Amino acid sequence: MVYVGPMRIEGFEPVTQVLELGIIVHSVIIRISLGASDNPDTIRPLVAALTFHQFFEGMGLGSCISQANFKRVSVTVMGLFFALTIPIWVGIGIGISSVYNENSPTALIVEGVFNAPSAGILIYMALVDLLANDFMSPRMQQSSILCFGANVSLLLGAGLMSLIAKWT
Repeated sequence: MVYVGPMRIEGFEPVTQVLELGIIVHSVIIRISLGASDNPDTIRPLVAALTFHQFFEGMGLGSCISQANFKRVSVTVMGLFFALTIPIWVGIGIGISSVYNENSPTALIVEGVFNAPSAGILIYMALVDLLANDFMSPRMQQSSILCFGANVSLLLGAGLMSLIAKWT
């Protein structure tokens, strides 16, 4: 069983679907900005951030999908949905590049509206549904070295993510 909010739900199915939604919405603005940009100084950090995000988000989502034991069709649909969101949103960015101003008040409000709920979803999923299982496992609880290493890795990962957020 997996703890999801105030109730327990069998399996990883809802966790996986909410995680995929958070991941996809999370990078929408980066993808649109990448498509709309024509400046190499802007494109390079966006490509680096998007590559980093997609790699690790894909690893996490793939792990969650494999634990959920979905049917083959569901796994294929979820994988395609995850993979196709980059070209679709970059294409939208290219399509609106002549009218898109990433510093306009409207663009900043839309960015905030997309980023706020997706950040909340990802933080909740990471702390409650994914990390809690690892940190509360009997193996982790019995080994102080493993517990120390996991905490250092968690803090190092959060620091690196903050550095990348500052860089982009």
